[in-house]
Amino acid sequence: MIRNLFTSRSISVKALVGTEAIFTVIPRKIAVELQLPVICRRRATTVKGVTELDECVGMVEVMGRKAYSHILVSDGVDIVLIGSVTLETLGLEVEPVTGRLKESKT
Repeated sequence: MIRNLFTSRSISVKALVGTEAIFTVIPRKIAVELQLPVICRRRATTVKGVTELDECVGMVEVMGRKAYSHILVSDGVDIVLIGSVTLETLGLEVEPVTGRLKESKT
């Protein structure tokens, strides 16, 4: 789930864990639907090269755990990608054998 911290707007989404992604990335249509305010633009390396993406702050909930997270907004993705910063903040990590999320040991 992704939630706008300043309104009651939230949306439940299916997401992938981007093991190479630092920040969580969402499609622009979700950011527009949630009315997430842009706080700045951030340079990011994507599969298409280096670009600037809008950056927002929101709440991300995964497996019942909630965390404030910096979220990048992209026109080039159609699914939510959970980045490593968000995973660490949530206290989750990827189990390398199964590829599933689990509680981190730290």
